[in-house]
Formats: sequence, structure tokens, C-alpha cells
Amino acid sequence: MRAPFSLFVLAAPLALSACGDPAPTYVDQAWIRLSPNKDMPSAGYFVAHGGDAGTQLRGVITDYALKVDMHETVSKDGMTTMEAIDSVDIPARGKVAFAPGGKHLMILGVNDTAISRGKMQLTFLMANGDRLLVDAVIRKPEAAGAPKAADTPAH
Repeated sequence: MRAPFSLFVLAAPLALSACGDPAPTYVDQAWIRLSPNKDMPSAGYFVAHGGDAGTQLRGVITDYALKVDMHETVSKDGMTTMEAIDSVDIPARGKVAFAPGGKHLMILGVNDTAISRGKMQLTFLMANGDRLLVDAVIRKPEAAGAPKAADTPAH
């Protein structure tokens, strides 16, 4: 008689978790490619994951920069340009990547405090009223793909 009760105690949390809250929308893999020129915008990247319900990303704000805009790199008639975007649909149980060469954040005037900390808190504003707080790792220009002096071959 004891074994069935023990199984019930072990299985109850699993059964209750199946009836839990719906899966939320979340953002991960956030990082910022710091511009080598403080007068030029830095770029931000991340992956937005849709929960059980689709939503829209309406914007991104931070206390650690003067301005954050969403843009998309677009190729048209052999020319590559950037276009501002107001919102991005995040499908239910889908994902949307903001990555180099595609959708990205343009971040103007990154604060020295954020640079010295190596991260910046971003607030993602969702259409359903949610505000998602995410720390984005700041990659300095030499860490963003530019070779360091020690990595360049000697002639």
C-alpha cells in the first residue's frame, strides 16, 4: 500500500506542472557590438522566443544609452540599406533572431558605466504590456571580430 502512495507523491508535481501557467515570451542571447567610434551607433542582437501566444515586440529601451531603434538590413536592386522598423511579430512557439546582416538594434550613445561593466540592461516592450528585462553582453570592437594586434601575422 505504501508504494502507490509514494508514486502519487512523486507524480503529483509533474501532473500539476502540466496545468501550470502558459509558456511566456522571452529574450535570450542578447549582445551588443560596441562601435569603435563613440559618435557612431553600436549594434544590438538577440533572439526573441514566442510563448504559447504570439505577440509583437514594439520597442527596446535602456537607461544606458541615449537612443535605441530597431532596424532591418534590406537588399534591393543590388543595394543594401537599413530601414527602421516599428514592431516585429513574434509567433507563438516561434523565434525571431536579431542578427548581423538582418534585424538589429541601433544603439546611440552607449554609457561609459555600461561599457566598464561589460553589460547593458535592455527592456523589451511587448504589445501585450509585458516588459522583459535582459542583460546584453557588450563586446568591444576587438572582441566583435576585428583581429587584435597579437593575432595578426608578422610580415
